[in-house]
Amino acid sequence: MQPAASPSAGAPPAQPSYIPPFGMRTIVGCLGMLLAVHVAGFNEHITEIGLADIRGAMHIGHDEGTWFTSIYEAFNIAAMAFTPWFYMTFSIYRFSIFMTAVLALLSIPLPFMPDMISLCFLRAAQGLSAGCLPPVLMTVMLKYLPPPIKVFGIGGYAMSATFGPNLGGPLEAMWFEHVGWRWLYWEVIPFSVVAIAMMAYGLPRDPVHLERFRNFNWRGFFIGVPSILCVVTVLYQGDRLDWFRSPIISHLTFWGGALFVGFLFHEWHHHSPFFRLQYWKNRNITMSLLTLVGVLIICGLMMEVPMTYLEAVRGYRPIQAAPVALTVALPQLIMLPLTAALCNSARVDCRYVLAFGMSCLALAAFLGTWLTPDWVRDNFYLLQALQILGQPMVVIPVLMLATMSLGPADGPFISGMVNMLKGMANAFAAAIFEILLRRREQYHSTMLLDRTGNNATALSGMGDPIQGAISNSSPDGDHVTRNTLQIFHTYLHEQSITLALVDIYFVVMCLCIAYVALTAVLPKRVYPPGKGPAPAMPAAAREPDPSSLPATAH
Repeated sequence: MQPAASPSAGAPPAQPSYIPPFGMRTIVGCLGMLLAVHVAGFNEHITEIGLADIRGAMHIGHDEGTWFTSIYEAFNIAAMAFTPWFYMTFSIYRFSIFMTAVLALLSIPLPFMPDMISLCFLRAAQGLSAGCLPPVLMTVMLKYLPPPIKVFGIGGYAMSATFGPNLGGPLEAMWFEHVGWRWLYWEVIPFSVVAIAMMAYGLPRDPVHLERFRNFNWRGFFIGVPSILCVVTVLYQGDRLDWFRSPIISHLTFWGGALFVGFLFHEWHHHSPFFRLQYWKNRNITMSLLTLVGVLIICGLMMEVPMTYLEAVRGYRPIQAAPVALTVALPQLIMLPLTAALCNSARVDCRYVLAFGMSCLALAAFLGTWLTPDWVRDNFYLLQALQILGQPMVVIPVLMLATMSLGPADGPFISGMVNMLKGMANAFAAAIFEILLRRREQYHSTMLLDRTGNNATALSGMGDPIQGAISNSSPDGDHVTRNTLQIFHTYLHEQSITLALVDIYFVVMCLCIAYVALTAVLPKRVYPPGKGPAPAMPAAAREPDPSSLPATAH
């Protein structure tokens, strides 16, 4: 067995990645890794969607509740960037099992925390453990699956972007309404036990390489972690604190942005970086990473709009809005394998699949611009049906464009970058949605009030239909007048929110059309593994992956 080469500028080429014999044990291990990633995703989305219920049960204020979410997301995204180095050091087998166990164990005391400081501390640790799992899944799919089914592994990874987020709302409704609010935290425990058992049985037992700490990129780590924490916190807290009118946001933006630029510069020139920025020289990888960010922002916005409308305008509880999310989530179990099988054919150009999927999302957003305050849950089913087709047909081709140019040894250097951008896209989606909703709602509210004031004299002869409808409800004229004004402002609020959501749909439609045009211009075609000409490998030098060297398979 060849010893691992020390990471230096003159390091020899990476050794061929060791791939264990493919069989049922490998399949079970990969499925266990997939389940662990979904458990982490459920923990994120269930607590985020059920935040109002958690705040009520734990007596948490609104402002404190926003930190409950942003702290978790900040540590979650920061962990994604640096995870590949650690699982290469401690081995995929040990690292995955340990982080899944930590995620489950930390959920036990969370409902009993006495104050916000201790609660946020545990949420930060839980976000850190959850963020360590998605990069491992990408490497497992690239490294352990044979070429004929590698595209199906990509489809499995895509589930974390399409299936998991849409299932968070229905699961939150089930746990809170039928079991108890504490299970919004504890629901990860049984699934984690199953995932750990599957990974312990199926994942190869690679050796530990603690000698890698002698060449650890300490400077990049201590620059990168705080910079990512600052950037994510700005995205989640910026709108609530009115952006740069807040000293906290101003300082976090300046220092976090400066550190992040320094981190990227350091990673570009370091001989043993956490991820290879040189991959951006590859046109397919550049386009696919930019498209991945845009796609996840689009999917996040399209998921938020119907839920926000049903809760804010129609007054739905999560359990009443759950069928809308289930309409997208459950069919993904069928659509993702079908889309992977379609893209796995050498006759099918995944760029056309990407363009068709983006067109479906654009059509769904166009139909959403017809939204009115009279819509109910059933009116969204056609839009959701188009998303059933569009989401997998967008995410799988994007991941193919990013990964089919790479070999198994490249997994650790691309997985951290992809997953960090994936997390950043969710943060950008949340920030964009809050900005557009608040600003467009204020704009439409102002315009509607202005139109009402300008036409008050012209309409005065027609009477007040609201006051006429409730005039007999009370003998007190002042009481009727106050109720009339309150009802009027309720109607105005519903109309302004609806118009703001229509504007968001219009923005999403324009983004989808822009990405369809970008798809026609930028990328080169990639083929499924073993079914076409081999693509040119990126020119970036790579550090050998010690976990890929020959070892005991099981």
